[in-house]
Amino acid sequence: MIFDKPGVVTSDATMAARSASLSATLAVPDYLEKTYWWAYTHPNAVRVFERQWLVNLILWGNFSRLRDLALQDMGELIHGQVLQVACVYGNFTEHVVRRLGPDAHLSVIDIAPVQITNMHNKLGPHPQVSVLQQDSTALHFADASQDTVVVFFLLHEQPAEVRRKTIAEALRVTRPGGKIVFVDYHRPRASSPFRYLMVPILMALEPFAMDLWRGEITDWLPVNDAPAHIDKQTYFGGLYQKVVMVR
Repeated sequence: MIFDKPGVVTSDATMAARSASLSATLAVPDYLEKTYWWAYTHPNAVRVFERQWLVNLILWGNFSRLRDLALQDMGELIHGQVLQVACVYGNFTEHVVRRLGPDAHLSVIDIAPVQITNMHNKLGPHPQVSVLQQDSTALHFADASQDTVVVFFLLHEQPAEVRRKTIAEALRVTRPGGKIVFVDYHRPRASSPFRYLMVPILMALEPFAMDLWRGEITDWLPVNDAPAHIDKQTYFGGLYQKVVMVR
C-alpha cells in the first residue's frame, strides 16, 4: 500500500494506473536528453553512476556532508508532507526515509523514467513513500500542500527558464511556514583553486551550472512571491551552497 495523504491509503494498482496515465503524457525535455543523456536518461547511466563512492568523488568527498546539511534543516524527525524534487544518485533519499516520523509521507518525483525505476529499486515498497513521474516545472500537487520541499543538486542542471519554473513550483506547493531546502553548486571564493578547476569541468559537463556562478538562487524567484525568510550558507571554499527558504 502507498499513502497519498496521511490516513488515506491508495492501492499499488491505483498508483500504478495513475503513473502509467501520467507517463503517457510526459516527455523527457529536449535539454535533458541532449545534455544529460549520458548521466540520467540512458539505461546504462544508472549502472555507472549509482555508486556511493562515485557520487562522493564527483562532489570532491562532500556528498555525506552536504546530504546531512540538507537533512539538518528537514529535522531529526521529519513530520508532515515532504517532497523531494528529482531523484538523486547515492543514499540521500534513504536517509530522508530513515527520518520520517509516523505522520510523515515522502513524495519523490522525476521526469526521467529510468530514474523512477532506479528509485523504486533502491527503496523497495514503503508505506510512507510515493515515487512519481512528474515534471518539476508543473508539479501535480495542490497549493500549500507540502510541509517541506528539498531540491538537492537539481537547479544547476536546468536552463534558466526551467530553473525559474522549478523554483516557483517549489514555492507554490509549500505551505506557509514550511521550508524549501536547496543544495547546489556556488561560485567559489577567489582564493579557492576550485574556482578555476571547476570552470572547464562544468562548461563541458554541466553547461547550465555557470548561471549559478553568475547569480543567486534568489534571482530566479517569482515576482511578487518572496519567501518570508531566506538563509544562505556556503561550504568547501564556496563551491557549494545551501539556501533555506521559509514560506
